Amino acid sequence: MTAGLGDFSWERTIAAVDAVRERTRRLAAALDRAGIPYAVVGGNAVAAWVARVDVEAVRNTKDVDILIRREDFERVIQAVRSAGFVHRSVAGVEMFLDGPEGSVRSAVYVVFAREKARTDYLLPAPDVTESQAGPEFTVAALDALVRMKLTSFRLRDRVHLLDLLGVGLIDATWFDRFPPELGARLMELIDSRDLE
Repeated sequence: MTAGLGDFSWERTIAAVDAVRERTRRLAAALDRAGIPYAVVGGNAVAAWVARVDVEAVRNTKDVDILIRREDFERVIQAVRSAGFVHRSVAGVEMFLDGPEGSVRSAVYVVFAREKARTDYLLPAPDVTESQAGPEFTVAALDALVRMKLTSFRLRDRVHLLDLLGVGLIDATWFDRFPPELGARLMELIDSRDLE
């Protein structure tokens, strides 16, 4: 057996998913208590939407992306500190580690509402008002989430969009909801699925 490898284990797999769920709940509860508007975005938001249609199509994500307004950032730092999170800024990326020994791989990453995550992005991130409250946390509205995924369009974003397409949450009728460049990206994904 190779050094450093643990045994194959459903328990370890389930524990990893449960850790993300618990981290997201704890973060959301701290922000809700402080009255700070936010929305879960990224892979966990996609998973939450997909699960509404087909739980077997859910893809797990180890980190959490949170959409907040920059003017609330200092309040967010204070609120989530009370829940055990530690603020770090690494190469211009704002994040919260889960405790002092927390890993960057499982951090909570900050996305600032109404700002471009990268200067070359076509559109800024949506506002936190483009969201939908759930029983455990607030998640980005589907339109806002798809717009974010089409804007960044990295491999993981394309996979997340394919997940949304796969369960019928989005389709070719969404093309006109976006600027032409983003609509073309959506059609590219739809066309790639047709080739399979």
